Amino acid sequence: MSNLSEPGLTWRMSSHSSPEGNNCVELAGTALGIVVRDSKNPDGDAIAFGAASWRTFMAGVKTGAHDG
Repeated sequence: MSNLSEPGLTWRMSSHSSPEGNNCVELAGTALGIVVRDSKNPDGDAIAFGAASWRTFMAGVKTGAHDG
């Protein structure tokens, strides 16, 4: 994908974000996986994860593997 902020993506914000929506990340699903961006800077850089990498990351989140 050449432009991760392309207009065809449908971005979703966490239900845990503040009502203003400026303290979280947003996610968009693609045919290849997930794209993540900073909600405060929607035109800035975004990170793309392949489907398998995203599943592995989320499994770690659910088990607390990424907790500080």
